[in-house]
Amino acid sequence: MKEKMVLFLTKCITGLFYLLLVTMVFFVASSKVTGEPPQVFGYQIKTVLSGSMEPGIQTGSIIVVKAARDLERFKENDIVTYKVNRHQLVTHRIIEVISQNNEIMYRTKGDANDGPDTALLLPQNIVAEYEGVTVPYIGYLIEFSQSKNGIFLLFFLPGLFLLSQSLYQVARLIIEENKKSIKESHAG
Repeated sequence: MKEKMVLFLTKCITGLFYLLLVTMVFFVASSKVTGEPPQVFGYQIKTVLSGSMEPGIQTGSIIVVKAARDLERFKENDIVTYKVNRHQLVTHRIIEVISQNNEIMYRTKGDANDGPDTALLLPQNIVAEYEGVTVPYIGYLIEFSQSKNGIFLLFFLPGLFLLSQSLYQVARLIIEENKKSIKESHAG
């Protein structure tokens, strides 16, 4: 009974490592090929690096956003992710929709910030809309996984574990076969 339980747990852990490895390879490969963050059915995961939207969206969380299509349809209280510059994204709440000379602009503000953002947001800078899904603390893991130490821990160690697990299984089968052969030779 104990051996069956250990075997079951070993298979579960091995399966989880395979799933983790395949998932990480998918996300890394898709982002390298496209040059964009990985998407699944139009949804992206973004890591929150500041506390500007606390307490609703905490630093170190991940959020789910959907690529924005109609960029002039947003209204007050919508939360959007937008480009501040080529390398920086911000997720803030729209607090005012401004229509001037047949153009729409948005005034945004982080929930934890004292005042609104200084620059008005142009619709073409919006990349995604927040979908209301937040998972705390996972963003720290994702940021770590993109570092050299993180890559080592998340790719090399699971691979080493899977390799050692496979070698253990092969060695166990060889030992069992040898025992069986010895029993058969002594019986005959």
